[in-house]
Amino acid sequence: MKQKIVLAGATGFIGRWIIEEFQNEYQIIALSRKKVETNPNDKIIWRTVDLYSMSSTEKAMEGADIAIYLVHSMQPSTRLNQGKFEDTDLLLADNFSRAAQKNNLKQIIYLGGILPKDKHEISNHLWSRYEVEKTLGARATPLTAIRAGIIIGPGGSSFKIVTSLVKNLPVMGCPQWTKSKNQPIDVFDVLALLKQCMGNPKTYNKNIEIGGKEVMTYMELLQKTSKLMHKKRLIFSMPFFTVGLSKWWVSIFGNSDINFVAPLVESLKHKMIPNDEHSDLYSIDFTTIETSIIRALTQKPPALPTFHQLNSEKNTVRSVQRIYNPGKNDAQWVAKYYPIWLSKKFAGLINPRFDGSFLRFYLLGVMLLELQLIEDRSTPNRQLFYITGGALTKRTDLGWLEFRSILENEYVITAIHEYVPKLPWGIYKLTQAKLHLYVMKKFERELQNLK
Repeated sequence: MKQKIVLAGATGFIGRWIIEEFQNEYQIIALSRKKVETNPNDKIIWRTVDLYSMSSTEKAMEGADIAIYLVHSMQPSTRLNQGKFEDTDLLLADNFSRAAQKNNLKQIIYLGGILPKDKHEISNHLWSRYEVEKTLGARATPLTAIRAGIIIGPGGSSFKIVTSLVKNLPVMGCPQWTKSKNQPIDVFDVLALLKQCMGNPKTYNKNIEIGGKEVMTYMELLQKTSKLMHKKRLIFSMPFFTVGLSKWWVSIFGNSDINFVAPLVESLKHKMIPNDEHSDLYSIDFTTIETSIIRALTQKPPALPTFHQLNSEKNTVRSVQRIYNPGKNDAQWVAKYYPIWLSKKFAGLINPRFDGSFLRFYLLGVMLLELQLIEDRSTPNRQLFYITGGALTKRTDLGWLEFRSILENEYVITAIHEYVPKLPWGIYKLTQAKLHLYVMKKFERELQNLK
């Protein structure tokens, strides 16, 4: 009987190739936020999931043996996204880890980034990848973490940026970070490693860094790609080009969204050479860089099913804030303390009342928001409230608030999901949305002062 893989990030570059290459050996449960309309490949089970929702994630992973996690939240999922991508990534990874444990999975495999080997302060992007790795491995399900630098293959988003730059710029003055060394790897070599890790107890709770045959700088990768694309390009170093300018330069001429490009560019300053600490755990005949580039330039990525458009409320808000928690208080304690602090801080203006089931916020006698504690879905490390009423909410059947302890209570995440404000959108953004961020900052200071 085939083992069942649940694949989070199935519609992305790596996910598509996993489906293509693994479908005959494994039963694949592919996850997507959108519902499948037509699926030409009946070997693949597609399940709709909201990875921000614990219950949805748990349901999506039912019956699986192994999970592969390829998720990265660099693109907004609601009309207004408040919060840093690294905090959202932490929340999603915690959901996935909890759901894997609840479903008694045998293993999680995670594809992240190589940890830098230089003196630079680690970029937010790579630190986030490391935090996700720690969070996925924080529970009973064994984690195998695969760390790679640039992955080259048909449909790869990072390599698309390289080819777009070569296509669009006859002359390239390259910033200093293009002299950083990397070890690009072919997507099929990554897939070979994935297969060797699947269900392999020797790889449990290990991090495996991997790179291809050749060490090169980003500038050398641009030069090699331009040669194989048969484009004559003048590519030279321009040291005074700042990282800030680089983000816009790469976004505009690389035909990529600035939200996607900015964190990547910040990471490119690092020397990204893998260690060989666990090289005895796999055996791969690595692909040459020329073969990888030619294949990426000439082959098409595997086709996806067609999906229905998301039928969602237009004006939704997601607000995710990470609060440093030096007192190591759990989420239950923080959730109970929050209205007490709010009452003291804004006495006479905002008056919260919590009766153990409903948390209500009043302003001059008017109930602004009503939240219902969902006790059967709450634990000391996660307190879940549904948004059920109040003058400031348009929908009483959508949206939830949660307090969540992360990484052994080092942080508490406060998050509002799928909230639909009653105020006109422009007024909401300028008033209530900004006030929420202000209050969360003040609350974080309060928790720090309590340590």
